Amino acid sequence: MVSSPTPAFVRLAAHPIRWRLLTELATGDHRVRELVDLVAEPQNLVSYHLRELRRGGLVTARRSTFDARDSYYHLDLERCAAALADTGALLHPALRLSPLPPPSSAASVRPPVVLFACTGNSARSPIAEALLRHHAAGLAEAASAGSHPRERLHPDAVRVLRERHGIDVSDQRPRHLDSLAGRRFDYVISLCDKVREVCPSFGPRSRTVHWSIPDPAAPGSSASGGSGAGRDEEARHLAFDRVVAEIDIRIRHLLPVLTSQEVSS
Repeated sequence: MVSSPTPAFVRLAAHPIRWRLLTELATGDHRVRELVDLVAEPQNLVSYHLRELRRGGLVTARRSTFDARDSYYHLDLERCAAALADTGALLHPALRLSPLPPPSSAASVRPPVVLFACTGNSARSPIAEALLRHHAAGLAEAASAGSHPRERLHPDAVRVLRERHGIDVSDQRPRHLDSLAGRRFDYVISLCDKVREVCPSFGPRSRTVHWSIPDPAAPGSSASGGSGAGRDEEARHLAFDRVVAEIDIRIRHLLPVLTSQEVSS
């Protein structure tokens, strides 16, 4: 009897340190020094196992826009889901994972409330707010704000939400984080490396999470070569499309977490 090779996901995840790193990154993006504290292991060991997880395609790294000497590590939950499904099927066809069932309205005493924050509150955070409302269908509430809000939403944020998801946010206006002082949020999610450093506290009951997502409106954020207004506009449109797709994936993985936890009123 010839045994089949151990699936790559099992080999990667089975190591105790790598499993702890995966567990921490499943909740949000982290810098190396934060992961060192969270798993209580030396930095050289943490860095080695992060390299292994990156080599296996489960973890990606993105340079911080606040401090270019730092990088944020992110767990690719979509790839993990596919790897887990394939691993189960290799053991027995009946063990192939099925998609999560729709969340139940009885999962919480009241809908959890999530605040999304970025610097200008003109692109990333209102996109996340709109997508959570869209996918939650009343099972979670969402708000967004910025540390230095712009005068209006970025037109490409309005465009891509309308084109890809049928969501109209054209009447929404950016607002300052200070305008939400005193409100209670179950989750405060920063989508910008800069705002993470200055986001005010919303109380001990608010769980803080960081998603390190590049600003699609930043000059040169997705430059693909060439020059000229037409080329710049096309690159910006592609940058917004990619960011909305990434935020949508993160929102869809966040929703089961929100609706599976009891929230006291």
